Amino acid sequence: MNQTFTPGQAICGYRIQQVSPLPAINAHLIQLVHEKTKAVHIHIANEDKENTFGVFFRTVPTDSTGVAHILEHTVLCGSEKYKVRDPFFSMLKRSLSTFMNAFTASDWTMYPFSTQNKKDYYNLMDVYLDAAFFPEIDHLSFKQEGHRLELEPGEKGEPELVYKGVVYNEMKGAMSSPGQVMSRALLKGLYPDTTYANNSGGDPADIPKLTHEELKTFHARYYHPSNSYFYTYGNLPLAESLSFIEKKVLSRFDFLEMDTRVPSQPRWQAPKAMTQAYAYADTDNIAAKYQGCLAWLTPDIADHFEVLVMAVLEQILLGNSASPLRKALIDSTLGSALCDGTGFDSDNRDTMFVCGLKDIEVSAVPEVEKIIFNTLETLVGKGIDQHLIDSAIHQIEFSRKEITNTPYPYGIKLLVGVASVIVHEGDPVTAINIDDDLEKLQAELAKGPFLEGRIRRYFLDNPHRLVFTLAPDKDIETRQAENVRLELQKIRKSLSDAELAQINKDAEALKKRQETEENLDVLPTLVLEDVPPEIEIVHPDTIKGITCATAFDKATSGILYFTCPVGAGNIAPDLFPLVPFFARAFPNAGTKKSSYVQMAERMDLYTGGISMAPFSGTHFNQAGDGHSFLALQGKALDRNIDHLFDMVDEYINDSGFKDHDRLKSLILQYQAGLEAAIVGSGHRYAITLSARHLSTVAGIDELWHGIAQYTRIKALTARVNNEKTGAQALAELEKDLSAMAAAVMRKDNFKPAVIGSVTSMVQADKRIENIYDNLPNGSSQAFYTPRIKTDTLQPYDGWMTNTTVSFVGQSFKAVRISHEDAPALSVIAKLLRALFLHREIREKGGAYGGFALYNMEEGIFSFGSYRDPHIKRTLDVYADACDFITQGQFTETDVKEAILQVCSDIDKPETPAPSAMKAFYRQITKLSDEIRKAFKDALLGMDKQKVAETAGRYFFRDDAAKGISVISSKSLLEQANQELEAEGRKPLTLYKI
Repeated sequence: MNQTFTPGQAICGYRIQQVSPLPAINAHLIQLVHEKTKAVHIHIANEDKENTFGVFFRTVPTDSTGVAHILEHTVLCGSEKYKVRDPFFSMLKRSLSTFMNAFTASDWTMYPFSTQNKKDYYNLMDVYLDAAFFPEIDHLSFKQEGHRLELEPGEKGEPELVYKGVVYNEMKGAMSSPGQVMSRALLKGLYPDTTYANNSGGDPADIPKLTHEELKTFHARYYHPSNSYFYTYGNLPLAESLSFIEKKVLSRFDFLEMDTRVPSQPRWQAPKAMTQAYAYADTDNIAAKYQGCLAWLTPDIADHFEVLVMAVLEQILLGNSASPLRKALIDSTLGSALCDGTGFDSDNRDTMFVCGLKDIEVSAVPEVEKIIFNTLETLVGKGIDQHLIDSAIHQIEFSRKEITNTPYPYGIKLLVGVASVIVHEGDPVTAINIDDDLEKLQAELAKGPFLEGRIRRYFLDNPHRLVFTLAPDKDIETRQAENVRLELQKIRKSLSDAELAQINKDAEALKKRQETEENLDVLPTLVLEDVPPEIEIVHPDTIKGITCATAFDKATSGILYFTCPVGAGNIAPDLFPLVPFFARAFPNAGTKKSSYVQMAERMDLYTGGISMAPFSGTHFNQAGDGHSFLALQGKALDRNIDHLFDMVDEYINDSGFKDHDRLKSLILQYQAGLEAAIVGSGHRYAITLSARHLSTVAGIDELWHGIAQYTRIKALTARVNNEKTGAQALAELEKDLSAMAAAVMRKDNFKPAVIGSVTSMVQADKRIENIYDNLPNGSSQAFYTPRIKTDTLQPYDGWMTNTTVSFVGQSFKAVRISHEDAPALSVIAKLLRALFLHREIREKGGAYGGFALYNMEEGIFSFGSYRDPHIKRTLDVYADACDFITQGQFTETDVKEAILQVCSDIDKPETPAPSAMKAFYRQITKLSDEIRKAFKDALLGMDKQKVAETAGRYFFRDDAAKGISVISSKSLLEQANQELEAEGRKPLTLYKI
C-alpha cells in the first residue's frame, strides 16, 4: 500500500497499465501486462492480511463432453514438479489456507486460494502454478476424474460394462436437480450460436465421448500465459508475487497469438419458445410441477453503465416481496415461488434476465407470460414509483459498503465478481467503483422516465427472448438409464477380447496407483510452529450511555448491526415443528399496523435486511444443558438507525399474521425452497437423518432442518392448497403463529447486542430500551430446550427421491468439546477424510466426495458421501474406515497435517462485524475463551499415540450403535437392499420423501 506505482512503469517483466483507487473498499487496483507473454495481472492492494491468489483462463468448449470441467479436475492430479497423484488434496492437509478450490464457469476456469500465512501463500502458489501450466494429464488420471469403462458382475453373473468417473457421477447428480437442468437449458436456448449452448460441466450422455487426446489438446490451446489472467489481493508486496510468477512460469513461455474471445450471440428478429424435460417421479402431483418463464438477452457485460442499470431494474422488479413483478407473479397463485434462475445474470458475454414461476400447470405458461408483460407495460405507462428506485439504489449502496467473508473470503468474492468482466475485456475498476455510474444514473433519472425506457428496450421491445417451459417427466430417468444400458451393451459387443483385457488391465493399474503409498515430501508444507498458539478473542466494550445491549465498538463502514437471541423454550411442544416457518413468517407476513408490502418496501428503503433464524444446541460448558432460541437480526446504514428500530419495534410489539393470502404464499415458497435443496444438499440431509436419535438436540435438528421439516411442511401445504381444508388450515396457522409470538415476545426473553460506532450504538441502545419497555411481562427467560418428543429409534433407512446418485449418512455418539478426547476426535475426522475416505469413496468409488465430520458441540461423529454411485459399498467403506483408524494406519506426519487442517478451520479470520457477532453468540452458547484455548492447546499437543488410543474408544466395525440413513432413488435403494440381503444383512427400511 505504501509503494508508489505509476502507469507505464516496468516491474519484474511487466508493465503497469493502470493504477486506480478503490475508495469503497479502501484499496488500490493495479493492472499489469507481462511484456513477453501478454499475460494480464490484476492486483488489489490493501491492508487485509488474508491474501488471495488466483489464475484463470478463458476456456471455450465447443461441445458438452465436459472437457473444461474434467481438465479442471485432472490438472490437479500431478504436475511436472509435484509428481504425486493428488497434490491439490494433499496440500489441503499441509496448509493453513482459508480457501482452496477450483471453478469451471461457462467460459472460464479458475484456480484460487486464500491464506493468512505468507509461507503458505507461496507454497500454494507454487503448487497451483505448476498444476495449471505443467500438469501431467496422464491417462489414468483422466479415467479416474473424467470417465472410464469397467467390467462388473451383472445380474446373471456375466461381466457387464459400467461407466465410472468422478465428473461423470458429479454431473449425473447435478443434472438430477431441476434448477440445474433449467439453467443449462436456458443457456442452450438463449445462446444457441455460442459456447454457452454447451454444458461446460458436462452432460452425462456426452461425457463418455471425450478422449484423452482431446483433453490434452484443450489444455495446450487454452492454458497458456497468453490466454491467462492472474489475480492477487491483500497486503503482501506485489513485486514479490510478480517475481515468483515470472520465475516459475512466464519466463518459460513466449507470446502465442490466439483469439479465444467469445463472440456476441447474434440477435433474433422474433421471440422463440422451448420446452425441456426433467426427471420427476411423483405422479400424484406431476401436473403441477412445471416451470414457466421468460428469458431475455440483455447488455454486453463490458458496458458497465448498462449492467448497473440492469442491476437496479432487477432490484426494482424482483428485489423484495413488494417488488411489482415478483408480487404480480406470486399473487397470481398460479405457482408456489419464482422459477429457478430468476434474476439478472451478468456472468456471460451477453447478460441475461429471467423471471417466471415454478410449480405451475403447463396451461399456466401463457398466463405467466401475460402477467410479466402486463406488469412491465403498466410500469412503463404509469411510471416507476420513486421509492422503488430509491430502494434499489440504497440496496446497491449497502451491499458495496458491507464487507464480509461469507460465503467466501472477501478477496475471493471480489475475484469471482470481476472475473467475467476481465475475461470479456471489460474494466474491473468500473465494476468495483460504481460511483460515477450511479451519478450518471441519477442525472438520467432527473431528465425524465429513464428506467421506463430501459424496460421497453430490454424487455418489451426486445425480440431476443425465450418463452421457456420446464416439464416434469416420470419416465425420463428410466429412459436415460435404458439408453446407457443399451449403449454399453453395444460397446460390449464391439470390443475384442484384447480390448476387454485392456479395460481390466487399466482398472487394475488405476486401483494399484490409488492404493500405492506415496512420498509426499516433495510437496511444500507448514509445520506446527507456523500455527499461532493464541486464539482470536473479541470482548464486548463498556460504553457510557449503553445499558441495555451488549456492545462491540468496531469499524463497520458506517453500518450498525443489531442481533437479538429470543428464547424459544416457552413455545408449546406441539408447535415446535413450526418454529422455522415462524422465523420465516415473522419479518415477512406484515404486522397489525402494516401490510407485508409496506414492511417490505420500508425494509429495502432503509435497511440491509431484517431476519429471524432458529437455533437449537447444547451449551459448550460442562453442564451441557440444551438451548433453543430465535436470532432476530437487522442492519442499517448509520443514517437509518431510527428507521431500522421503528420496524423492529413494530415486528416485536405488533406482530400479526392475519393476511391469510400472504401466509399461503409464504408456505408455498418455503416448501418449494425445501424441496429444491434436497438433491443439492442430500449429504447434509442424510447425516441429519442418521443422527436424529442420538440426542434431543439432534432430533430437533432433524425436526427443524431435515426431511422431517420438509414432510411436515409438505403436509401443511397440501391442506392449505385444498379447497375444502384451505381456509381452516390458514386460520389454524394464524392462531399457531400468534401463540408462538405471544410465547416469545416478552420481557426478560431478549439478549440484544449492537455492533458499530459508539454514536450509532448509543442511539440504537435507547431504541432497544424503548422496545423492551413496551413488552408484556414474562415469567422467566426461555433459552432452554423444552421436552420435545423426538425419534429415539436407531435409524436404518433409505429415503426415496428424484436423483440418479446417492447420499449415504452414518452417525454415532462420541463426546463433546470439553472432554479430553475432543481434540483427538477432530484430528481423526481429518485423518479419515484425507487418508481413507477420499481414496475409497472418490478415487475408487467415483463419488464426488466422501468425508467425516466431528460435531464437538453435540458430541456426534458422522460419515457422509456426496453424489455417490454406491450405497452398500460405501457402508462397507465406513466399516473399513473404523478398522483403518483403530489399527493406526497413519503416521506422526499425518497427525501433524490433520492438526493443521483443524487449526485452519478454527482460525479462519472474519471481518469486524461478523467476528463480533460470533463472539457474542459464543457467550450465548457458553463457549468460553478458556474452553477454546484449552482445546487448541490440547490440539497442538496431539500425537499419534493419543489419536490411536482415542480411536480405540469410539470406532467399531459393528453398526449396532450407529444410525444409517441414505437418500437416493427407489431403484438404487432397492438394488442396495438386494446386495445387503445377499450377504445375509438386514435391508434398509424404505420411505418416500
